[in-house]
Amino acid sequence: MSQERSVDVGRETFEGMLVDHIACYVADLAATTGWLVHGYGLEVYASSAPQAPELRSVALGRHGIRVLLSQPLVGDHPAAAYVEKHGDGVADIALRVPDARAAFAAAVRRGARPVSGPAAHGELVTATIMGVGDIAHTFVQRPARADERLLPGLAPIDADPAGPDCGLREVDHFAICVEPGQIDATVAFYREVLDFELVFTERVEASGQVMITKVVQNGTVILTLIEPDQAEVSGHLDEFLKDHGGPGVQHIAFTTHDIVGSVDAIAARGVEFLRTPQAYYRLLSGRLTPLRHSVPELERLNILIDEDHDGQLFQIFARSVHPRNTLFLEVIERMGARSFGSGNIKALYQAIEYQKGRGAADGT
Repeated sequence: MSQERSVDVGRETFEGMLVDHIACYVADLAATTGWLVHGYGLEVYASSAPQAPELRSVALGRHGIRVLLSQPLVGDHPAAAYVEKHGDGVADIALRVPDARAAFAAAVRRGARPVSGPAAHGELVTATIMGVGDIAHTFVQRPARADERLLPGLAPIDADPAGPDCGLREVDHFAICVEPGQIDATVAFYREVLDFELVFTERVEASGQVMITKVVQNGTVILTLIEPDQAEVSGHLDEFLKDHGGPGVQHIAFTTHDIVGSVDAIAARGVEFLRTPQAYYRLLSGRLTPLRHSVPELERLNILIDEDHDGQLFQIFARSVHPRNTLFLEVIERMGARSFGSGNIKALYQAIEYQKGRGAADGT
């Protein structure tokens, strides 16, 4: 994209974007709501009208996390086609912008495919374009001092008293798996259309499998794009693309200020995390020394640790409960580190292989 084109549409249109909410289409609204409420401590705060004819939705979240779950009620709704193709998944990463109309006009002028033009919902304005694969991006313009949680078609509900807070705070990043040979075109789309910056790139090989990672960022919105190397051994990224029916969000990472406390609380609610080989912790002292949390604590909970020039990070991946074994969640605590745990990629590969082996052994 030429500099003239960026100046022409105005970089300030997209500067400092935020994740407004995550919109997911699901086949079983009650089950998915229960997964996030009972497993991760999120709270339901709004819902669609009980008599909604085509789509039933609930909004849930905690602190800075907001998730919109929608179940199609009729076969000809776009959500039904999405669920048929992909199963449950992230259909829209909604982006908070100061001017939704300007953002939509700029994105379409730069080549984005429009989905729905600007529409006012009281003081709220939304407009939607397509991103990578079947992931849309809805621009959301919210008036100052308005309720930051509510969306068109939803009404606040009287929720049950707040349950235990598991400490999840914000969306750290989305990991999006793209098809072999498509990562550069995807990076170009986000750079040229939405003014993201390429902040990280790496090629990692583990167990004969190769993964190419490129991270793009705008404001606090971080997309970790991952691509399998088509020339190498087939691995879990290839399986994701096959089982998901194309590119899509592989996992969502939520931040915490205390990963040990959060993982303890979430695990106590029945969420199962991927296991890490004991050798990982035996060899840890030769790689780094944790600035927080003891090695026995990390090993007890299977938490991974990595560091970069800016500090350390702790991370863990939950076992997917998706019927297709695709979408899963990550919990991450950052102590200055700005990277994404590339030093743990091999451990993640080993953990996934461990999970697959155990599943074969116990029949799950």
